[in-house]
Amino acid sequence: MEKGARRAAPRGTASAPGSPPPPPHVRRAALRLGGLLLAGLLAAPAGAQEAGKDKESPDQALKRVEQQLRADEARRKHLDQQSQVLQKELEELRGRLIALSDEERAQEEELGELERTMEALKEEERAQAARLETERHQIAELLAALQRLSRIPPEAALARPEGPVETLRSALLLRDTVPALRARADALAGTLNRLAGVRERLEEQRARTLAAQVALANRRTEIAGLVARREELSRQTDEERIQVGRKMASLSDQASDLRQLMERIEAERLEAERRAAAEAAARIEAARLEAERIEAARREAARVEAARIEAERAEARRQENERAVAARQEAERQARERRLAEQQATQQKMAEQRAERERLAAEQARQRAAEQETRQEERRQQALAAAPRAPEPPSGAALSNGMRLPVGGRVVTGFGGKDPYGATSRGLTISTRPGAAVVSPLAGSVVFAGPFRGYGRILIVEHGNGYHSLIAGLGRIDTAVGKRVASGEPIALMPTDGAPDLYFELRRNGQPVDPQSGPGTPKGKGQG
Repeated sequence: MEKGARRAAPRGTASAPGSPPPPPHVRRAALRLGGLLLAGLLAAPAGAQEAGKDKESPDQALKRVEQQLRADEARRKHLDQQSQVLQKELEELRGRLIALSDEERAQEEELGELERTMEALKEEERAQAARLETERHQIAELLAALQRLSRIPPEAALARPEGPVETLRSALLLRDTVPALRARADALAGTLNRLAGVRERLEEQRARTLAAQVALANRRTEIAGLVARREELSRQTDEERIQVGRKMASLSDQASDLRQLMERIEAERLEAERRAAAEAAARIEAARLEAERIEAARREAARVEAARIEAERAEARRQENERAVAARQEAERQARERRLAEQQATQQKMAEQRAERERLAAEQARQRAAEQETRQEERRQQALAAAPRAPEPPSGAALSNGMRLPVGGRVVTGFGGKDPYGATSRGLTISTRPGAAVVSPLAGSVVFAGPFRGYGRILIVEHGNGYHSLIAGLGRIDTAVGKRVASGEPIALMPTDGAPDLYFELRRNGQPVDPQSGPGTPKGKGQG
């Protein structure tokens, strides 16, 4: 057998006569490839192979081994090319993983920016809501003030110290303020609705970003699984190539002749076939299980995504219903407030018109009474002129214009002079005796009688034609509000202790005039 192998070797390997024999490493590679080719003969029965080996000559066996070695060399090259292709695919997959990681980081940064923007908008929404609540409180206080004002009877409004003109002016200011406050409240409510819309859009964007991130993570997991699978296949291919080389080297070293080599190669082929079948079955089963796992994961992800979308839709419907209910309640509340404001404004306007009519009627009645009193005073003066002359009043008791000083005494501060505090006086200050009688300077009606702030007890007498007398520094008041008094009629007493001073001020249409010049044009203002 060894001689036959030596004779067959030149015919199978040499291309021309006289060529040198192949190197040892080429023969070892040829033996390895021959083992792989022999392992591919799966269809031939083991008994037939044994019979063929017994019948074939050493030259034929050597040729067959050389053919198998060449086929095994081609197989090795194919494995190398496949390994390179797998390596290139692995590099592409790694590049895709890097790109997907960059996209995921960009999406995370975008999500963070959206969250910061949403937080800023939430803060702005809270500030707008606080301002709206403040405006609501102001509107509520204003409406409460209008309601309280509408409950005041016209008679009480006429008796207020501000006077009808000030009351009317305050009511007009309040009525003009209501539409402006209503417009401000409507504008703030519109701003809050717009902010709610922006927040809803941000929530939707955030949900889409989160969904994309989940899909990206799933894709990354899937690609990582494929990469692991490719690396496993590449490793198996490398291991198979290494195992084939080792196996052929071992067979070449251990076989003493070609027959023993063939027998061992056949045994190894059968064992390799069995292992390959088992590994193929295991790979098929693993691939089936992996496919089932991926399909189950895909179905579970689809189910979770569908449930999430349905939950988001339900939440969106619930929020939309809540916003609709809140908007409807807000609209009803604003409508109620507008109706209440309009009703109160109407009532206030009617009350103002009624108060104005009553004031005009009272003014006309006072004018008629003043005219009647003037006529009576003229008749009384005429009667007094016809009667015998009375004694002259004390110094300072009567003025040159026919008015009377409220009390007899010495004028210590005249109109426009400086009082003890350095302020310009708007009336007369008269030093009198304790317990002196105080009389009305002209005929009129008492409109105020009693203590007032730091002035002590004071009297205000209305004389008609816009004239009022203010008398302060009294010790006792002997008249009451609403009573008619004649010129010179006693109406009060000075204090009975010390050296009392009486302050007398004459006003026309709210402006002080000099009492010593009598009713006429105002001469200036002071510190009253």
